[in-house]
Amino acid sequence: MKSKFTVGIISVFAIASAAAQSLYYIGSDTQESIPLKWVIGGNVIYDDNVTPGFDDKDSSFSLNPYVGMSFVSVTPQTTWDVFARLGLIYNIDASDTAGTEDINSQSRIGFNLTHRFNERLRFSSRNFVSYELEPDYSYAYASSRAAGEYFYWSTDNSIGYRWSERFATYTGLRVFGTDYDTANNDRLGWELYNQLRYQLSPQTVLTFDYRYGQTAGDGVSSDYSDQYLLAGVEQRFSPNTIGIARIGAQLHDVDDGESQTSPYLELVLNSQINSAFSVRAFTRYGIEGYDTVQTLDNGILAEYSDRRTLRFGLNSDYVISPTLSLFGGVDYIPTSFGGGRIVGTNTTVGDVDDNILNAHVGVSVKFSDFLTGTASYSYTNASSDLPGRDYDRNRLSVGVSAEF
Repeated sequence: MKSKFTVGIISVFAIASAAAQSLYYIGSDTQESIPLKWVIGGNVIYDDNVTPGFDDKDSSFSLNPYVGMSFVSVTPQTTWDVFARLGLIYNIDASDTAGTEDINSQSRIGFNLTHRFNERLRFSSRNFVSYELEPDYSYAYASSRAAGEYFYWSTDNSIGYRWSERFATYTGLRVFGTDYDTANNDRLGWELYNQLRYQLSPQTVLTFDYRYGQTAGDGVSSDYSDQYLLAGVEQRFSPNTIGIARIGAQLHDVDDGESQTSPYLELVLNSQINSAFSVRAFTRYGIEGYDTVQTLDNGILAEYSDRRTLRFGLNSDYVISPTLSLFGGVDYIPTSFGGGRIVGTNTTVGDVDDNILNAHVGVSVKFSDFLTGTASYSYTNASSDLPGRDYDRNRLSVGVSAEF
């Protein structure tokens, strides 16, 4: 079982930038220094379903004030960047539904570091902490809206060594954890990995990854381990377009359930198509050990040892003029729950499916060198064989921020 004390101690060291843990991350270092910047802002949000999944559909206006900072330092030997955004969501007309609160945190803090000891040896550290209400699908953890705030952290530290002009390795350790107000969803895990890299050409790098990790579940959730054997390629199609593909097998072993072998896939594409238009996309498929305990129609708890999930995300930005920009994106997450059994017994239950579609579009207007306004709309549709997970949700947000 997970130790609350252990999570608290390790999370002190897990502080990092948002870009570090996102599935959009392509592994490249920041190229230019950016002076310390502060931002203060706020949004007014209309949500037509603040309690998704409940029979009573409640709407609400809320306020989202925040303060943030960012800083990037690049030297020939060391690169590091810091990111922080501390905010909250205040529901003006809060719902009476159980489990909802008037005020929720919406905060993230981060730190990335790369230190080059010499031309061959380097150390890299990517870390991230968040305490928030809404899931961010690009972080590959949440699949549905949590009933309350959740605390998520991850720290990833590795050593890279170039053995020759063409051959290099990266060896590292990732530690992560989550803490929910509800039972059965907390996790504490670690993963060791080793990546072999071969420079086939100036534009192409071939990779081979082996990863092994263990994760402890909370409540009635089982502990599990994962192994990955992956072959891949990193291809720079142009100075502004890079793609990463890794494919292989995942061996998922659940302590109190079935062991499974699944295909595993990771795809990432980042492209600055021209000076005005950029696109970022990712795809991931494999077995996930999160959200595995579910309540069935008859109120009985069931745990699924084979939770296969496809995650697809696409984001884009288009600069119309120096003062006007458009942005948008879509996330699609179909999940298949298999290998289910009633908790505490050997009685099996049938497979179920779960689907999330989330899309957003928005506009950003720069009023001056310091003041920026934004307006956005997002739509979420969830359909599921599980009770209480079907809903539609529309959100409108209008905000302003000052940067100095």
